[in-house]
Amino acid sequence: MNTPQDSSLGREVAYPDHYDPALLFPIPRAAARAQIGLADALPFVGHDRWHAYELGWLDARGKPCVATATLVVPCESPNLVESKSLKLYLNSLNAARFNSAEAVRLRIATDLSVRAGADVRVEFGLPPVDAVGEGVSIDALDVAIDDYGPPNPGYLQPAPGAQPVEETLVSALLKSNCPVTGQPDWASVTVRYAGLAIDREGLLRYLVSFRDHAEFHEQCVERIFQDLSSRCRPDWLVVEARYTRRGGLDINPYRASATLPESLAIFRDPRQ
Repeated sequence: MNTPQDSSLGREVAYPDHYDPALLFPIPRAAARAQIGLADALPFVGHDRWHAYELGWLDARGKPCVATATLVVPCESPNLVESKSLKLYLNSLNAARFNSAEAVRLRIATDLSVRAGADVRVEFGLPPVDAVGEGVSIDALDVAIDDYGPPNPGYLQPAPGAQPVEETLVSALLKSNCPVTGQPDWASVTVRYAGLAIDREGLLRYLVSFRDHAEFHEQCVERIFQDLSSRCRPDWLVVEARYTRRGGLDINPYRASATLPESLAIFRDPRQ
């Protein structure tokens, strides 16, 4: 019989680098229910509802995709799924390729249903393209990607025939790893600048090249600022990343050209 003591809770576990449904750790509900006098015939109905804010995978051409998800486990299922194992399982999808978001949703629903012993409902809520504030999202660009690190500033350059612009580009596809724990760090990033138009496909490839890179949040943003400054030479530049929470804290590094007044525009990213 699986118990919490048999799970990965409280143990140092390496983060997975490939899809692995065996990471999901089911725990029978019966023993804990017996302790409070509950038998098979439950006196209630209900469910366990989970909200997942750190969910990502690769499309068929290797471009990262992100989503939020709601997972609904019926209370009459014979098993619950231990939380750390669910986190590890969801992160095992990071390097897996799927033909569609629906294929990912069905895979998660199937894997969770097998472990819970009952049908688990999974609903996706994709961040809207303007979720990271005002600006133009570059995430829908139709590109094939196979470079996930180290960060490659060689992708950054002015667009062909670039003309001077003032614009804001946004992406929800920034991911790196904590250099201490190896845990994945997820963020939406905003790039505001004035100067020759930046090649958007190159910018997307550059941001994705952080995917397997280990560096603190603040250092990632400073690296992005420096690489954009040296490769694209904007008249002025602002880079801000809004990271998802860990331990109840979210970090939002903001770096701007010294010629600009500092801004503190506070808004919440959907994954925060």
